[in-house]
Amino acid sequence: MAKKKPVVVITDPRAIRALAHPARQRVIDELYNGQVLTATECAELAGLTPSAMSYHLRALEKWGIIERAEDSGDGRERPWRARAASLRIDSQSGGAGRLAGHAIMRTAVDRVLEQFQELGEDDPWDDASSMSRARLWLTHEEALAFGKELNDLVDRYKKQRTQSDHPAGARQVSSLIAVVPTGTPPEGD
Repeated sequence: MAKKKPVVVITDPRAIRALAHPARQRVIDELYNGQVLTATECAELAGLTPSAMSYHLRALEKWGIIERAEDSGDGRERPWRARAASLRIDSQSGGAGRLAGHAIMRTAVDRVLEQFQELGEDDPWDDASSMSRARLWLTHEEALAFGKELNDLVDRYKKQRTQSDHPAGARQVSSLIAVVPTGTPPEGD
């Protein structure tokens, strides 16, 4: 088995669209959080049959997003794992890349909204949940730098921690960051 890469970067619009399926995103979240899961375990997470989940896992493998892990020992079902420590989507600015990016963003936003709804009113971590929205007037270069700094900040806090390797008292926290230019571009761009 090849050594894991630090980051898998997805640029192909077809691969990005493959990621947009909610069941696939649910499994990707777990695998990229350090889990190694069989198709049956993935199916339970996503609410699908094992055969339907196997189809989705093979599609994700085709695009280089996940890979087979070492045999579990009993030889019945080989588990799956992330191909890298993290996954980044760099959609193209037009056509199919834009549509695929929209599809995956819609699925990601829906999942974050579900997580807000799942957070109980009496949860002691409720004060840690937040959402903010801002409008900034940035140049193109500033917008690129802003997006990079946000990603760097997430990476700084991520610290390569996984479900099986994190400090005592740590809890999984979801974040969703979007940088979206709005309106029409200024003259000369």
